[in-house]
Amino acid sequence: MGLGTVAEGDKRWWWNRNVIMVLWMMLSVGFCIGLHCHMRTESLRKAGETLTSMCEERARMLQEQFAVSVNHVHALAILVSTFHYQKNPPALDQVTFANYAARTSFERPLLNGVAYAQRVVHAERELFENQQGWMIKTMNREPSPVQDEYAPVIYSQETVSYIEALDMMSGEVHWNQEDRENILRARATGKAVLTRPFRLLESNHLGVVLTFPVYLSGLPDDATAEERVKATAGYLGGAFDVESLVENLLHQLAGNQEIVVNVYDVTNASEPLTMYGVHLPDGHMSLSHVSMLDFGDPFRKHQMKCRYRKKPPVSLSSITTPSGIFVICMLVGYIGYAAWSHYDNVKEDFRKMEELKKQAEAADVAKSQFLATVSHEIRTPMNGVLGMLDMLLDTDLNLTQMDYAQTAQVCGRALISLINEVLDRAKIEAGKLEIESVPFDLRSILDDVISLFSAKSREKGIELAVYVSDRVPTILTGDPGRFRQIITNLVGNSVKFTERGHVFVQVHLAEHVKMVIDAKTGLNGHANEVNITSATTVFSTLSGLEVANSRNTCESFKMLLSHGASLSCTFGSGSVPESIADKVTLMVSVEDTGIGIPVHAQDRVFAPFMQADSSTSRNYGGTGIGLSISKCLVELMGGKMNFTSRPHVGSTFTFTAVLQKCGKSSGVDTKRSLSEVLPTCFRGMRAILVDRQPVRAAVTKYHLRRLGIITEDVRTINEALHTLSGQNGYLNSSQPGKQPSIFLIEKDSWDPKIDFHIRNQLLQRKEAGHIEDVPKVVLFLTTESDKTRAGSHADSIIVKPLRASTIATCFQQMLGMGKCQNKDIVNNSASLRGLLDGKNILVVDDNKVNLRVAAAALKKYGAKVECVESGKSALSLLQPPHKFDACFMDVQMPEMDGFEATRQIRIMESTAYKEASPDDGSVMAIRHLPILAMTADVIQATYEECVKCGMDGYVSKPFEEAQLYQAVAKFVVSQQIPGSS
Repeated sequence: MGLGTVAEGDKRWWWNRNVIMVLWMMLSVGFCIGLHCHMRTESLRKAGETLTSMCEERARMLQEQFAVSVNHVHALAILVSTFHYQKNPPALDQVTFANYAARTSFERPLLNGVAYAQRVVHAERELFENQQGWMIKTMNREPSPVQDEYAPVIYSQETVSYIEALDMMSGEVHWNQEDRENILRARATGKAVLTRPFRLLESNHLGVVLTFPVYLSGLPDDATAEERVKATAGYLGGAFDVESLVENLLHQLAGNQEIVVNVYDVTNASEPLTMYGVHLPDGHMSLSHVSMLDFGDPFRKHQMKCRYRKKPPVSLSSITTPSGIFVICMLVGYIGYAAWSHYDNVKEDFRKMEELKKQAEAADVAKSQFLATVSHEIRTPMNGVLGMLDMLLDTDLNLTQMDYAQTAQVCGRALISLINEVLDRAKIEAGKLEIESVPFDLRSILDDVISLFSAKSREKGIELAVYVSDRVPTILTGDPGRFRQIITNLVGNSVKFTERGHVFVQVHLAEHVKMVIDAKTGLNGHANEVNITSATTVFSTLSGLEVANSRNTCESFKMLLSHGASLSCTFGSGSVPESIADKVTLMVSVEDTGIGIPVHAQDRVFAPFMQADSSTSRNYGGTGIGLSISKCLVELMGGKMNFTSRPHVGSTFTFTAVLQKCGKSSGVDTKRSLSEVLPTCFRGMRAILVDRQPVRAAVTKYHLRRLGIITEDVRTINEALHTLSGQNGYLNSSQPGKQPSIFLIEKDSWDPKIDFHIRNQLLQRKEAGHIEDVPKVVLFLTTESDKTRAGSHADSIIVKPLRASTIATCFQQMLGMGKCQNKDIVNNSASLRGLLDGKNILVVDDNKVNLRVAAAALKKYGAKVECVESGKSALSLLQPPHKFDACFMDVQMPEMDGFEATRQIRIMESTAYKEASPDDGSVMAIRHLPILAMTADVIQATYEECVKCGMDGYVSKPFEEAQLYQAVAKFVVSQQIPGSS
């Protein structure tokens, strides 16, 4: 594959981005150069067009002005013909001609002067000379030699008076070497003819002579050449100063400084004669234009050649435009190159990420395997340790031995709890933690959590209390284990960091709390305020100490109670919305008056394995993982967790959880989901509670209300005595059966000095007939040490934290009711024995200690247990038909593990079922054997493998009574215990 890639790369070398970039640059340079050349060519073309336009304009104007001058000469010829030949005597002489020519010279600005030469044949020469009084002379002013005819000048403008008497046909060079030929051509054609360019005598400018024939009258327009020659009377000529003509013309036009104009006589194309301008070599300028001139002489050819005085500059646009396009091309190339590079980098990063993903997945698998192995290796010996401790605690031990064994058991359970937390964190990170949905009793769970920390709270002397709103349903559907874990973590942290005051757990409906906050905001204009208080200030809280969240006051608590009652009426009298009926959003708060959380550490409270500072771990212990796990569990339950904390005041952690109501039609045995069932023998009983703290009194009434006891709370003992006497509108003896039977007093209101006073007052009221019976006095204390200072006249003492079951037990003993639990309680306490009594259980485990522990735990509940140490041994015992009702199978065993053993067992059952004959009843003997995995691996992957191989349940090591009951109850039919009905 690698060679193929290289070969493919060699074939596609051109696809390399560096090569593409070089080619792009070359194309860009070539395109920009071509564009520059094109624009330069266009610029030169436009310059050529401009030059052509200017040259044509100048040629046209030069021709027009020349034609005007020719017309004036023609008119002068007609004048001579009219006044000299058609008048007898002639009306024209030299003076008149000179004056007229001078006065009309403005009409002929291009002519230096005009003159008239009369045609004289040789026979008339002598007579002509006599008439004129001068001799015909040549151009050299010598007497003209004898010739056929002469053309002496008889009239001339004053500017050219020097040519008078000169013979224009003498054939000598002066004005033009071709004078004779021009005169002969002019009279034969009847048109003006021009001479070659020559230097004029006076100005030394280049010029030409225009010759126009003068005919006698009566010549027809279509006369022949011979007729024209015979009718010729003379010749009128004018000298044109071509240089002055062109110079004046250029001065009149714009752009005169930009171009150079040359006028040529090109009658002889091989030797053009310059009439104006300096003759330049042909290669001097690249741009030029030639315009042909028509001066009226068809024999003579003239042209005007125009060139730019300077080479046309390169246009700015032909530089800037290609440069700009080149810059754009380079930018586009750079962007493309950068994008390609980025694409390659992203592709390379993606490849690396794929590799890292594979490595991470492999690492995740390795981590899962590692966690499974570590969990198994730790839990296996811990199962033996805890199991043996349980067995040890069931024996007769003295107090010291009992203390040692219990301490070891607590330490072992703490280690198991730490392992569970680490495994939970691993499950959360892997996204494999799932939330169950089973019915459970929220209040019972909270009571269990409170009992876990009762010893610690009594030791510290702090109030540990729980309150659940009456609006919260009794049975909810959710994950009781995870809910218990969250509450345990929060309460454990609060108890750990609290040395005085209280830890208070409250559960309300989230919409009720929101309504209270909104109502309080509307009344006070704010929902939260912080007041500066002194150290002696007493607050309306559970213990009277300040709390971090100032909203958790007695006023807020009372508003929650009142809103709960009003909402009960509202929902009770109308229809309940479907969303409210199906789902319940709980808001749980755990409030303490502990050391609080430093401000600098509050942003990392939920970070795993983080403590507020290094001293926290040293002073209080812990790993810093509980809050992180709790927050993740809350989010899995569809809620959120936050907190409010003030250093040296305390902390309040609040979370929400979305749970389902448990409908009656769900088909679930809700009694089985309860951890304890409260007795009903106290319903209707009345009691008086003496407590100065309203919040604490409400908590006590909550527990009594669960037992069905109607409680009236007062603030002092005197108010309680007045109540018994029927004063202040309270109950009296005239209402039999409704007098309080129990007198409950908080330690704050109890004084040993008034111990006898209370007893005497109660006896006096009975003797006076105010009360039928003396109520029992129950004293509530916080610590065990307070019992010695409580006095001797209290009928019973209850050490907090309060639990409904604890109060019920105390009242039963105090009132002499005995065991008044209903049938449900009896059955529940003996439910596990009812399930396992007489059942044949096979335990498979390669560890002998675990076999002893499992066998002892099962035998404790009446099961008949048989143990084997391998999967192969289990197969030999489970050949259908067999005697066993259930099998507890270890997962990790040598030779054949629990998964393979279970698969083999299921294959044997399937094969036996197919081979059995329905006639002899052997099919009924072949039944599905419940196999429960008994392993120390508690990760999701192990559970999935258990289900996949055909196991029916899952029991993690070390297992407890509740866990064992939940696993066995699904598959083993319960037997009635004698005497339980």
